[in-house]
Amino acid sequence: MLKDLPRYECLLQASEEFPSLDPTACEAFLHLLRTGDDVFEGISDFFTEHNLSQGRFTVLMLLQRPCEGPDVHPATPASLAGESRVTRATMTGLIDTLEKDGLVIREADKKDRRTLHVRLTPQGSSFVKKMLPEYFRRVSAVISPLTESERKQLVRLLQKIQQGLAPAPDASERAKPKH
Repeated sequence: MLKDLPRYECLLQASEEFPSLDPTACEAFLHLLRTGDDVFEGISDFFTEHNLSQGRFTVLMLLQRPCEGPDVHPATPASLAGESRVTRATMTGLIDTLEKDGLVIREADKKDRRTLHVRLTPQGSSFVKKMLPEYFRRVSAVISPLTESERKQLVRLLQKIQQGLAPAPDASERAKPKH
């Protein structure tokens, strides 16, 4: 990401050459990207301290499911991949490393031995419970400049942006001639 974002005046000037450039939209978008990168970079120290990656952390959180309790919805590698938006191959690698570290275990389904379930081991559950307080402290520190009202507004605004993210057409759709 750019170290210094372009000034609004520069975006306004560029919009004269590129009429599709909406300076306010571009400025907001660049700030969103920059903030995302900065947040990700800030939390990566936490992950490094705990020998985690964003992917491994996501798997642990999906398996923890504090609101539902463990084993309410047995997790399969495929369901974990879908929920975390990664390929099944990537999920296999994440589960492999978490299993090697003794944090998760794969077990065959009792009714269908072809199906594998993934769950936290007691060591994995303990690890998550020890790690989460520091994670939540760091998350709170990032968001602390905002009031509660601003936080709720931020969530609403981000949800609006998410709704605007329509799936990009695949190559075959882009290749079709327009009438």
